[in-house]
Amino acid sequence: MPHPLLTQDMIETYQRDGVVLIRGLFSDWVEELRAGVERNMDDPGPYASENEKEGETGRFFDDYCNWQRIPEFVQVIHQSPAAQVAAELMGSQEVQVFHDHVLVKEPGTSMATPWHSDGPYYFVEGRQTVSFWSPLDPVDEATLRMVPGSHCWEKPVLPMRWVQDEAYFPNIEDYMPVPDPEAEGMEIVEWAMQPGDAVAFNYHVLHGTRGNRSTTRRRAFSLRLVGDDARYVERPGRTSPPFPGHGMVPGQRLREDWFPVIWPT
Repeated sequence: MPHPLLTQDMIETYQRDGVVLIRGLFSDWVEELRAGVERNMDDPGPYASENEKEGETGRFFDDYCNWQRIPEFVQVIHQSPAAQVAAELMGSQEVQVFHDHVLVKEPGTSMATPWHSDGPYYFVEGRQTVSFWSPLDPVDEATLRMVPGSHCWEKPVLPMRWVQDEAYFPNIEDYMPVPDPEAEGMEIVEWAMQPGDAVAFNYHVLHGTRGNRSTTRRRAFSLRLVGDDARYVERPGRTSPPFPGHGMVPGQRLREDWFPVIWPT
């Protein structure tokens, strides 16, 4: 039987569309995640960014790869149902942590998170991947927007630098240009969400968010996980996250001392 937060239909939807909404995945852990986000913002890591772009207002903070030094994130990753839910969505026997990501849009932040797919930025490939995006404040306009089925496109979406608006890698012919889903009439799914709800999506699903023009904060915690078939791949340039000195070779399963197995426990 699936985990109580899941149904068989939700699992099948995830396999087909690459995205599904899971109400209440982190609902028992919202205060811990909020405390972890504040700890992260008070003591940013080496990859933190303010995403300062000319003409944009407000503050858009993001940072990743900090979970092992933030006790609240460690607690949530190991004690919440995320690992089991991920295993069932992916159809995987085991689940490894890839990384965490904190994204905070303060009130009046105009900058949108551009349409993009995460997978082309990463040095991992496989069918069994899942990212959980969970708001820690109620969201409506600043919620996550997804293009279902885009994980099955023939070519990966060209990774771009959000602020500079330039290609991340030089050989752009290997990628498809970033589409404009609204202008091109693509199906877009999005949900008003409460703190602790989560969108689960495959690493290659196209997604983005609007700015936060509301009067309240929009804090979000993302947890990126991989399953049995995930393997290290080389990209034509520096990946994001880079994980310098990892020492892996193409085709290798992610090293468990850096990317620990959290399911089964």
